Amino acid sequence: MATDPYALTVADYLDGARDMVAADRPYLAHLLAEEAAGLTPRPATAAGIRAAFPDPTTSRTETD
Repeated sequence: MATDPYALTVADYLDGARDMVAADRPYLAHLLAEEAAGLTPRPATAAGIRAAFPDPTTSRTETD
C-alpha cells in the first residue's frame, strides 16, 4: 500500500477493504469500499463495488 494517503488508488482501497473483511471488520471494509467507489469514474463499476461491500449497519442482526 502507498505511504502517501493522497496517492491511494481504487485498488489500494479495495485491498484494504478485503483485508478488513478478512479481519471481521465489515464497517471499515464498507468505508474503504465507499472511498474506492467515489474514485471510480464509471457508475456501474462504483455500484458493483458498493454491492460487494454493503453497509453492515443496515443488515446487522443482534445476537446474544
